[in-house]
Amino acid sequence: MTTAMNDDLGRKRLNELWARGREFLGTEHAILAGAMSWVSERNFVSAISNAGGFGVIACGSMQPDMLADEIKATVAMTDKPFGVNLITMHPDLDDLVQVCRDQDVSHVVLAGGLPPSKTIGVIKDFGAKLICFAPALVMAKKLVRSGVDALVIEGSEAGGHIGPVSTQVLAQEILPNIDAVPIFVAGGIGRGEAITQFLRMGASGCQLGTRFVCAEESIAHPNFKKAFIRANARDAQASVQLDRQFPVIPVRALNNAAAIEFMDVQKDVIVRYQAGEIDQEAAQLEIERFWVGALRAGVMDGDVEAGSLMAGQSVGMVKKEQPMQEIIDELVDQAVQALND
Repeated sequence: MTTAMNDDLGRKRLNELWARGREFLGTEHAILAGAMSWVSERNFVSAISNAGGFGVIACGSMQPDMLADEIKATVAMTDKPFGVNLITMHPDLDDLVQVCRDQDVSHVVLAGGLPPSKTIGVIKDFGAKLICFAPALVMAKKLVRSGVDALVIEGSEAGGHIGPVSTQVLAQEILPNIDAVPIFVAGGIGRGEAITQFLRMGASGCQLGTRFVCAEESIAHPNFKKAFIRANARDAQASVQLDRQFPVIPVRALNNAAAIEFMDVQKDVIVRYQAGEIDQEAAQLEIERFWVGALRAGVMDGDVEAGSLMAGQSVGMVKKEQPMQEIIDELVDQAVQALND
């Protein structure tokens, strides 16, 4: 069998394995991009979708008018499908959902906790496909019962806010037990061989984030990209919770001065909370605001010491700045080769 014939067979097999994910996303490849605040904007999202993947706008702390403008700008840059990621804790969540309705968004991703049933109903009513994160099998089952159209299971190897369980364990726990909806595996994935592994286990596709940060189309500051290119997997460390009475969702980022400062911020907030100066909700928001400001400083301003450098453990596989199309093509070629071997 010639190399070309073998390659064709590998691509056919790959398309069979992720057919459900491709159909759900409406894309050439079932590669879903993680929504990263300050990174996943119009240029980044449209580049991923134009390259055959599925881009997702990170709404983050945007106000409704800002989100509407971002969606319109993205539509002007691509005629391919893309989605919008909304944080369930956002105070204007209802208004943001309305923006998605008004802008005819095809896919909505809800992150940051169990979504309100009312929000799920509104999104389903206007015809968008709803994607949610499932950190455990019991939660996955609950989300499916609530009407969610697809799940992302993201392991602790991922960048940004993470759960306690690894990608490999989550995949083994959830994939054999849920087939009612497409499932996308995320966390620590940086090569196509890993994608095929999870597809063979029953996934419909995979979500990647860190691998795309250093795309040429990414507006991340050159210093931010250089930090990724220089980093090893061990440099992407999870933040530490200081007090069990004050739960903090761990954040995985490249270790720097900001990571140390986050520890100091926690100490200060905990002291004020214990002194009765602020309630738990206000304290939690104050801690979260640290990452919002620090992340912007890292991504947009290029402050690689005081800024947050949120990155997954796959950062060690990011070796250079590349066009987005080249990154996607590499991932697909690696997946095909793995199926040919």
